[in-house]
Amino acid sequence: MDLLRRVAEGGGELLLFAVTPPRREVTAERAQQIADVTLERLRPLGLDGLVLYDIDDESDRTSAERPFPFLPTMDPADYLARHLAALDVPAVVYRAVGKYSERGLRSWLGAQDPERVASVFVGASSQDKPVATSLVRAQQLRAETRPGLVLGGVAIPERHSRGGDEHLRMLAKQGAGCSFFVTQVVYDVNAAKDLVSDYRFECAARGVAPAPIVFTFSVVGSTKTLEFLGWLGVDVPRWIQNDLRHAEDPLWASYEQALAMARDLIAYCRRVGVPFGINVESVSIRQVEIEQSVRLAARLGQELRRLG
Repeated sequence: MDLLRRVAEGGGELLLFAVTPPRREVTAERAQQIADVTLERLRPLGLDGLVLYDIDDESDRTSAERPFPFLPTMDPADYLARHLAALDVPAVVYRAVGKYSERGLRSWLGAQDPERVASVFVGASSQDKPVATSLVRAQQLRAETRPGLVLGGVAIPERHSRGGDEHLRMLAKQGAGCSFFVTQVVYDVNAAKDLVSDYRFECAARGVAPAPIVFTFSVVGSTKTLEFLGWLGVDVPRWIQNDLRHAEDPLWASYEQALAMARDLIAYCRRVGVPFGINVESVSIRQVEIEQSVRLAARLGQELRRLG
């Protein structure tokens, strides 16, 4: 489909929306209801693709208490196959590869239709976490089993702020077969621009074409959601935290912040010649935050069309 062709060719201006599959314990009937409501809600947006997250327990990454409890969810690949048959855009299926055996990953890869599905491989949440399959090995399995499957990688601006080498990680992943990147939620636009800049000029120095970077945005409707973003490793600058904590309507305030940041990154990426995309998600499962995330996606779709 068009998304997969554009990504494979290094194109940008993409609009995606990300969802988390239902909890593992829900019935098949309830999972189908959730899928139907999701597709009905998202269909008017004119998306280029739907992202399906693979949730893993990341409590090993930090000693801080998780603001929301970890609840195991359905495998995103199973959710796609069983309940999203009506999806009329490509799916980008995340795989937290450390959870899966080599045999299981190889079997899943072999069953994928590269014309309808792409994937993002995610490594372990910490260096000490035991894994069934490493990220490097998973990349090798994809090359061996389904080299035509469009593969993406994770890019983390906050990690670049701390270590200054995230752009090198991206280039290493690109060398291992990744043809696009998806960030975690962006609230520090300067960190994201630093990463884009370093990546852009390192690509130029190596004679490599930059791959599309898809920036993820979300809204915040409560203090607890704000705390959860911090637990996930998202850097929210103090002044934005203060604005959101003291806003009369934090959901609207975060919507305006996300819109302004996205506009800034759109303009910057176009100026320096880095292909990009926009991904919107709701970090919270609260209905009001999901609905506001959908409004944000609709508005950003207008921005892409208006400025493009």
